[in-house]
Amino acid sequence: MEKILIVEDEESIAMIEKDYLELSNYKTEVVKDGKTAIQKILTEKYDLILLDLMLPGGVSGHEVCKQVRDKTDIPIIMVTARKQSLDKVLGLEIGADDYIAKPFDPAELVARVKANLKQYARLKGDKSDEDIKEKELTVGNNIVMYPESYRVLQNGQELKFPNKEFELLKFLVQNPNYVFSKEQLFERIWGYDYIGDPATVAVHINRIREKVEQDSNNPQIIETVWGVGYRFNGGMK
Repeated sequence: MEKILIVEDEESIAMIEKDYLELSNYKTEVVKDGKTAIQKILTEKYDLILLDLMLPGGVSGHEVCKQVRDKTDIPIIMVTARKQSLDKVLGLEIGADDYIAKPFDPAELVARVKANLKQYARLKGDKSDEDIKEKELTVGNNIVMYPESYRVLQNGQELKFPNKEFELLKFLVQNPNYVFSKEQLFERIWGYDYIGDPATVAVHINRIREKVEQDSNNPQIIETVWGVGYRFNGGMK
């Protein structure tokens, strides 16, 4: 049974999240502050984190996300107030995979949880058979990626990519020199039925560039085609 950590200080909202997720056969645990959340995430095993941004005790949801993202790549879904657009962007920039705005439909919450868990499981794949020769994709700057085992290496050292970043990079690398609009990439990675904003793509592209480009302000691997979209430069070495 998959286990979800709910980080939420409003008891009524936490109970709604807990009840609906448990009705969908997930195991849940609730914590009310950021400090406890970080301790739990770094010492226990969870399959997904449902993270409120406005937390008491001086450690915000943004800080929780920032601290734990360097240690784990499990899905993080932010819970935000409907008008906190800047908070959504910042959360995505520091590594959150998804967000849902309050007040939310519990059915939508469960659907997002299922979608993120399914995608994460698919991207991770089965690493148990080490005899399988994986296909290696060249990214550039001595970076290679292995789609089947969900790994990206630079000079033999692993780079951390949350699931949406990994899937976005993989799609671009597998389709070199083609230009894709934000809307096309959004539909491909997040899905046609996903409720969200294609501007999310730009945030994830920026995070990918910070990891793979020598100079993220002058990108050579993932290029911006102004007024159109993004292109992976398959000629980079």
